[in-house]
Amino acid sequence: MPIPLRADYDAAHLRAAARASKNAGQTRRLLALAAIYDGATRTEAAAIGVVTLQIVRDWVLKLNAHGPAGLINLKSPGPAAILAGEHRRALAAAIEDGPIPAVHGVVRWRVIDLVQWLSDEFQVAVSKQTLSRELRAMGYHRLTARPRHHAQAAGAIETFKKSPPARLDAIGRAQGVDRSAVEVWFADEARVGQKNKITRRWAKRGTRPSAPQDQRTASTYISGAICPATGAAAGLILPRCNTEAMGLHLAEIAAHVTPGKHCALLVDQAGWHMSERLAVPKKITIVPLPAKCPELNPVENVWQFMRNNWLSNRVFASYNAIVDHCCDAWNRLTDQPWRVMSIGLRQWVPGHVP
Repeated sequence: MPIPLRADYDAAHLRAAARASKNAGQTRRLLALAAIYDGATRTEAAAIGVVTLQIVRDWVLKLNAHGPAGLINLKSPGPAAILAGEHRRALAAAIEDGPIPAVHGVVRWRVIDLVQWLSDEFQVAVSKQTLSRELRAMGYHRLTARPRHHAQAAGAIETFKKSPPARLDAIGRAQGVDRSAVEVWFADEARVGQKNKITRRWAKRGTRPSAPQDQRTASTYISGAICPATGAAAGLILPRCNTEAMGLHLAEIAAHVTPGKHCALLVDQAGWHMSERLAVPKKITIVPLPAKCPELNPVENVWQFMRNNWLSNRVFASYNAIVDHCCDAWNRLTDQPWRVMSIGLRQWVPGHVP
């Protein structure tokens, strides 16, 4: 005996569902079953659906169990995932903690190392390609590590990031101005010489691109300062870093501070920045950054940008050539205040909106 269709549907109901459907396969099945409700035989329904009687029987079972929605072919789930939730959680923890050289024999995780780690810890066999896809799906990518000073005090950066509002309030009170009239500047120095950096470059996989590298040692220094909130920049090209050079740089910065405002200049604790012999202009207050925390100074990122785009992969014929290229690079930067803002803005600095 043929399996009866469920009684809470009729031909009109199924034809209405077929008109509303955007799935061609579902529409064909609904119309074939609607014919059965109208009194057609299962053989006639099979002819309407262009299928066999067995398939019509399967459609009847699906309609009876799930209604019209059961007549949509769902995508095959495919093979079960090799890694379960516990594997992914353990893998994420291992990546965040990093390898133990004495235990794992490496100082950074490669995909092949993680394949071996999964095998040792969970007896799970997974290929490099599959694990690479899993890692990307989990949000992990190979990124260049940011350097951190080995002697940096624990929590120094986080503690300092909480202090700028109070520091700027204190500077404003000392100078008799509102905090909104205090501009935050950052300053630093960079050495540029004939023995300079080689950057990454586009090349075909499997090749080893080359770039010119000079072995001579002539060099000079860029003393640069930026105000990320306004996009202003003030810099000098000087032959050395000392108290006299810092005094010249402070005078240059003072000339670029917005008229009527006071400058809070954040610098590292180099000797020439904190020297008692340093002549500090009245419109500048020096604020020392925590020791061994260059990550807090966005001028470090300015140097990286300038080297990668304008100062690397070059051979400088003489000291004067170095000075000329440094002047050209710094002038390019000052002509692009939006670039200064993009590189230098920090959320933890009051008035900065990245």
